[in-house]
Amino acid sequence: MTAGFELIVEHPLIEEILGQWREQIGAQWSGYRGHVYRMFNCCLALRACSTEETTKLAVAAAFHDLGLWSDQTVDYLPPSSARAAAWLQSRGLPEWVEEIRLIIDNHHKLRTFQDERWPLVEVFRQADLVDFSLHCIRFGLAGGVLRQLRNRFPNAGFHWFLAKTAAGWFLRHPLSPPPFLRW
Repeated sequence: MTAGFELIVEHPLIEEILGQWREQIGAQWSGYRGHVYRMFNCCLALRACSTEETTKLAVAAAFHDLGLWSDQTVDYLPPSSARAAAWLQSRGLPEWVEEIRLIIDNHHKLRTFQDERWPLVEVFRQADLVDFSLHCIRFGLAGGVLRQLRNRFPNAGFHWFLAKTAAGWFLRHPLSPPPFLRW
């Protein structure tokens, strides 16, 4: 865990991006927003980040699962990263597109992401796994940090929503892994 970690309860870019999708996300709004902030804060607790890195993580966090709602698909990584790329282009940040795509496209990678040029990819993958596993997997994060996150950003049914969504996939494709998993 990074020394001096301070919980971020609101980030302007996360609020802006999620705010544009609030109606479409609908009943899962609070759950997804909580997930975004829990994993964003886990990233910052796992790694001391520069201002630029923090901004990149905020953008990636807001967009990383958005395709579930924007495109209503379990194969949500491509539309999530495409929407992030379009947003970055519209903001005059084309040099960030490759890294943000890697972050989003690899956040469900089962193995460690091992490219030293892109350290945020592995940090993001770990943070998402911490939240997805309901803190059973911690990557060294202190229980106090995780309690803070859980208390400030309640689950609000997000994991239940994910379980129902995954169950639908497995009922239709019992012998195939979900398309969002990466080896």
